[in-house]
Amino acid sequence: MVGSASIYPLREVITVFLSHGGKILVVKRSAKVGTYQGRWSGVSGYLERTDPLDQAYTEIAEEVGLGGDQVTLVRRGAPLEVVDHVQGRVWRVHPFLFAVRDPEQLRLDWENTEMRWINPSEVSRLHTVPGLAEVLERVLSTDGLD
Repeated sequence: MVGSASIYPLREVITVFLSHGGKILVVKRSAKVGTYQGRWSGVSGYLERTDPLDQAYTEIAEEVGLGGDQVTLVRRGAPLEVVDHVQGRVWRVHPFLFAVRDPEQLRLDWENTEMRWINPSEVSRLHTVPGLAEVLERVLSTDGLD
């Protein structure tokens, strides 16, 4: 569910969608992560630094092993609040879209167990983290730009 709510604690996160050849990368969260184990997501992480773009590059390096010279920022979407009533949390998601030069270079770390290149329209058919389709729309549509 997407929308604003002040009854739950707010956590800031970034979500990065990597693209290549018209497809986007989704990753399946491992049992070792703190939330949403077994669900599909973009490359993501808690916002630990003051600049979301810096954190996006950090997460790309950690989760799929790509350096800044192997990706190109395509679009930065406006932050979106996603309410999870089940976990009692509000996530402020900072979305990004990056193009990948060579997808053969991707290597998953412990946070994810699987990766898939899919058409953006397929996201709604996957068991994802809350609000993933809406977050993706922020970087695919010029209406959702920061």
